[in-house]
Amino acid sequence: MQDSGGAGRPAGPSAVHRPPTVDLLLMPIGILAVSTSGPLIAAAAAPALAIAMWRNVFAVGVIAPFAVARHRAELTGMTRREWRWSLAAGVLLAAHFATWVPSLDYTSVASATAIVCVQPVWVALIARRMGHDVPARAWWGIGLALAAVVVLTGVDFSLDPRALVGDLLALAGGVFAAFYTVAGGEVRRTVSTTAYTLVCYGICAVLLFVTCVAFRQQLSGYTAETWVQLLALTAGAQLLGHSLFNRILRTTSPTVVSLAILFEVPGAAVIAAIYLGQTPPLAAIPAAALLLVGLALVISSRPDDTEPSVPAE
Repeated sequence: MQDSGGAGRPAGPSAVHRPPTVDLLLMPIGILAVSTSGPLIAAAAAPALAIAMWRNVFAVGVIAPFAVARHRAELTGMTRREWRWSLAAGVLLAAHFATWVPSLDYTSVASATAIVCVQPVWVALIARRMGHDVPARAWWGIGLALAAVVVLTGVDFSLDPRALVGDLLALAGGVFAAFYTVAGGEVRRTVSTTAYTLVCYGICAVLLFVTCVAFRQQLSGYTAETWVQLLALTAGAQLLGHSLFNRILRTTSPTVVSLAILFEVPGAAVIAAIYLGQTPPLAAIPAAALLLVGLALVISSRPDDTEPSVPAE
């Protein structure tokens, strides 16, 4: 196996592998679901941080009864390691929302989107730090996918001090998202999707509530239409989208999952064109094609005759 870490260094277990067929079938569903997030957030007449909080609160409200009824023994029997990783994932998800969302108030949507989408690079670097091998072809695939995002967003970085603050917040949001994905990959080795998402979304909701109170965000008094949009966001992007990717993390590496989520960018552009009447960018189709090629390069960077690895302890 090719080692991208330098000559003379033995290759560790691979950070990428070909996902099982069922994961490849579930990914497009998850991508379509999370692609509704941006348009719904843009349409909802509520503070963005409050939207992030409510989607997690509602998700916990849906998951909790089922988790208590069917997974009570698993929840009470979780080990310290499992609780530690689950709680860490919730903290990281809240940190992602708390940095990524405010970044949009300081810098352009194009710049913030392009920067936060560097997430697959951070995931791959974390994998390298944990002793996994990231083949050269995988790096090429990640680079091609990032180029597709830049083409689609028409990124316009600025040296304005306010814009730089936004760019740094978006950068932090991407890093937190990467660690959240890796943490999810760790805990999903032994914990069910239901138990994990209950703990993760629960701690995320609590932390976002504290953040909203601290920054005096409006948490109620919305129109009926806004509440319907919040419920739609919960059902689609949160319960179906995020939870599907958390399920996929059981058998697919965080590097591949983080790269697949980039398809949310062209997906959201198309949905915004239909739902909000916005003109889709001309680069949407070519960008999606480049993303597909990039993902194919990453998935095919590991030989067929090697067993897929799991995250290291």
